[in-house]
Amino acid sequence: MLILIIVAIEILLLGIVGLFFLYLALLSILAFFRHNRKELSASRLHRFAIVVPAHNEELTIEKTLKNLIAVNYPRKHFDVVVIADNCTDRTAEVAREHGAIVYERTNSNLRGKGHALRWCFDILMSHQPSYDAFVVIDADSVAAANFLLVMNWYLENGSTVIQASDLVEPRPGVWSSEVIRLGFTLYNYVRPLGRSALRCSTGLRGNGMCFAREIFEKFPWNTYSLNEDLEYSLQLLLNGFTVDFAPEAQVLATMPSSARHAQSQRMRWEKGRFPIIQKYSLPLLRNAITNLSLKSFDAFLDLVTPPLVNLFSFVSLMFTVTLFLWLFGIAGMGSFTILWALIIFLGLIHVFVGLRAAKADRSLYRSFLYIPRYAVWKLGVYMNIVRDVRSQEWIRTTRESSTDIENVIATNKSINLHTPIKEG
Repeated sequence: MLILIIVAIEILLLGIVGLFFLYLALLSILAFFRHNRKELSASRLHRFAIVVPAHNEELTIEKTLKNLIAVNYPRKHFDVVVIADNCTDRTAEVAREHGAIVYERTNSNLRGKGHALRWCFDILMSHQPSYDAFVVIDADSVAAANFLLVMNWYLENGSTVIQASDLVEPRPGVWSSEVIRLGFTLYNYVRPLGRSALRCSTGLRGNGMCFAREIFEKFPWNTYSLNEDLEYSLQLLLNGFTVDFAPEAQVLATMPSSARHAQSQRMRWEKGRFPIIQKYSLPLLRNAITNLSLKSFDAFLDLVTPPLVNLFSFVSLMFTVTLFLWLFGIAGMGSFTILWALIIFLGLIHVFVGLRAAKADRSLYRSFLYIPRYAVWKLGVYMNIVRDVRSQEWIRTTRESSTDIENVIATNKSINLHTPIKEG
């Protein structure tokens, strides 16, 4: 009887985890054969508002604004708008000094990035002359020089919601930052590239988002959770709107060099995802079955697929346990051991074929070796989440010196910006 229970558990877990890894491996293979567009000229120039949400960002926002002001796009066709949200430092003053339009918001009750964005979008929708589209760039990030040219091309060709490649500045040797860069490359570039090959909605990542004016006229921003970007993209999908992926445009964020400083950011990402899964997984699955919607099924799989480090940790554990059961003579465990090894192989396909599709640099391949250390660190993050009783609000990541991103600001003449992604 015990053996039958063990076999049933093995089959169930193999089926669930195998589906996740098969899905991820498929996306990497599709991404490998999907090439970026090289010709992105358009007959019309749209007018953009680049919105930079900022909460006490005086250390980093100067570099961000210098970068955005200098993008390769006619200056009269875009404004840089900073939301100084509940700031207690010189964020607003620094932003004005560098040519940004600044809106200062103080609201101790409605705190968080989602509330700040809705408040600002409402103001900008009535701005004259009117804007054709709205871009969101984080205050610790820089954009590739061609960012608005790419967004303009996608808008001109019918896109209404667009997500750029949201990547991380290379910091070789900084293990926490490099593992996060690996995760961002796979999650924010490779998977969306594969999903776009299936003509699915690629989702929003919070940084490097673009919205046509008509979207906010039809479906105003109305999400205020810790993962407001993910939630809004799922609402859009369930209401018939698709998020298009623009791999040709990139934004680079700076991750903290200290794992301790990165903890609050990771806690926000992980903590914010759980209620989104609870709220949207069943509606997505229901819509996928009822309407035979590949887009909804893809979004469901993307939503419920655990983080890659978690998957690798679990599969490695199951492989080890099953191997020991086989060595102790439990019948049938040899076949299950081989199946767990095959699932690990699918995971490796996702990682290394994905990195090839992304034309990743060598240090990003080496960051795979940091995964065991990162897994232990992440276990501590989950323990802190369990103990955390804070309300849902904009949890600001501790910023380090403003010089941390100095080398990221290139001459703004190249899309590369030290990112592993190159035009294909």
